[in-house]
Amino acid sequence: QVQLVESGGGLVQPGGSLRLSCAASGSIFVINVMGWYRQAPGKERELVATITPGGNTAYADSVKGRFTISGDNAKNTVYLQMNSLGPEDTAVYYCNADYSDYEGRFGSWGQGTQVTVSS
Repeated sequence: QVQLVESGGGLVQPGGSLRLSCAASGSIFVINVMGWYRQAPGKERELVATITPGGNTAYADSVKGRFTISGDNAKNTVYLQMNSLGPEDTAVYYCNADYSDYEGRFGSWGQGTQVTVSS
């Protein structure tokens, strides 16, 4: 089983930036896709961005041009650089890993990290 540990959330003023990190660890596995999701109060969890080991990325329309997802394959770590943050970005951000091991293909979630954008 893969464990995900997130870090980097916090309180930031509108227009500010934050960088989230997510490190994956566990038994022998292969990452298929890693991504960031977020859930605001009273709303459903939504996709923010994804990245494959080959570097292919995808973004929600709401964050294109402001957020950048990147990864370090050697460290099994994915990052989310968030710029020009606004109150609408306030949410709990979750890391997700779609991975395969000798038993099959699975998904794993991190514990979540709070991002609050407020003056």
